[in-house]
Amino acid sequence: MSEALTVFWFRRDLRIADNRGFYKALTDGRQVLPIFIFDSDILEELPRDDARVNFIHDELSKMQSSFKEKGSGIAIYHGKPIEVFQKLLEAFRIEKVITNRDYEPYALERDHQISTLLAQHEVAFETFKDQVIFEKDEIVKDDGKPYVVYTPYSRKWLSAFEKEDLEFYPSEKHLNNLLQQSELPFLSLTDIGFTASSIKVPACEVTPTLIQEYEATRNFPAKDQTSRLGPHLRFGTVSIRKMVDKARKEENITFLKELIWREFFMQILWHFPQTKDQSFKTKYDRIEWRNDEDEFKRWCEGNTGFPLVDAGMRQLNQTGFMHNRVRMLVGSFLCKHLLIDWRWGEAYFAEKLLDYEMASNVGNWQWVAGSGVDAAPYFRIFNPTSQIQKFDKQLEYINQWVPDFQELTYPQPMVDHKMARERCLEVYKKAVNQ
Repeated sequence: MSEALTVFWFRRDLRIADNRGFYKALTDGRQVLPIFIFDSDILEELPRDDARVNFIHDELSKMQSSFKEKGSGIAIYHGKPIEVFQKLLEAFRIEKVITNRDYEPYALERDHQISTLLAQHEVAFETFKDQVIFEKDEIVKDDGKPYVVYTPYSRKWLSAFEKEDLEFYPSEKHLNNLLQQSELPFLSLTDIGFTASSIKVPACEVTPTLIQEYEATRNFPAKDQTSRLGPHLRFGTVSIRKMVDKARKEENITFLKELIWREFFMQILWHFPQTKDQSFKTKYDRIEWRNDEDEFKRWCEGNTGFPLVDAGMRQLNQTGFMHNRVRMLVGSFLCKHLLIDWRWGEAYFAEKLLDYEMASNVGNWQWVAGSGVDAAPYFRIFNPTSQIQKFDKQLEYINQWVPDFQELTYPQPMVDHKMARERCLEVYKKAVNQ
């Protein structure tokens, strides 16, 4: 009979170092079979050259090189996770499956299915907290209810963090405990039906200088002084523990608070999973959206006639990234100026953003629509022209992404700001006062 194994299931934690679940697997006393599953239910929704799938495959290839040096490898599968695990149970003598927790509604349902299957085969299923500092209901009000306003949540988070001894998990030091088998399936991009993408995920460079200057530079898109940390946190190629440790060492509360926003939205989605497609403030689902498909197309393409909006959308389409300050403006423009449902914008960002994270994306879209937690009042409507004066006065960002904005071919503004503002106020007021 073959030796009993522990399976470690990589998901949103594509790194070897400081990986909590991986460390627990490697120090559990059995040889470890590392696996990754390209979930066919998720992949079928994506364009064939999706940059995120390319990024995941690149990161798995790097891990494969490290594992090969130890006489092992990572087994890559493609299909429905439940079916993959059924085959694994037939092929190997598995005693335990370990993975790091994921909190999105689909992931919770998937993990419940896998847990049930493993229990039927008397295989243990252990999960660990790895992608956040505080999860689920670790930061709640004194009465045990979830926070729905960011500021008191962040205060409680910081207070708890000050008492927290950050523990790191040196998983990279235990690779000798990997299963000694080099003939594991390693699928190529072509094997899973994908092709190379022209868009690359930029390297994450969280330097002391960037952290120190973050407050002064973060609102100006032309400076490009953001960390590009988003995709790396999303797919776990960096450790959240190491990132908050850097912020703490540099004593930069602004940078740290950006990381807290991420956890705030995650716990909102955990407590209120319906908000992925329903307004947190239910009366906002009564808004009579115009949902003009031609206007939505112009917004998607960056042809609205408002240069800062167009710059953001063209940057997104060409690079998979958009500066955070500009995300607020383009979101507000879609919901407030065009009266197009925030869910349309959320879905477009989900398709295009390299750092797409359901909790943050839904949370921020509901924020600009006025329908979410801790939301801006509905009568706050960004002026897309005066925003240029505040954040791109020298037109550097606009010149980079909308070089045609002073040409005769550049479109006229598709809507009058004053008219759109008044129309929005009227429609919103009617909905929320019913």
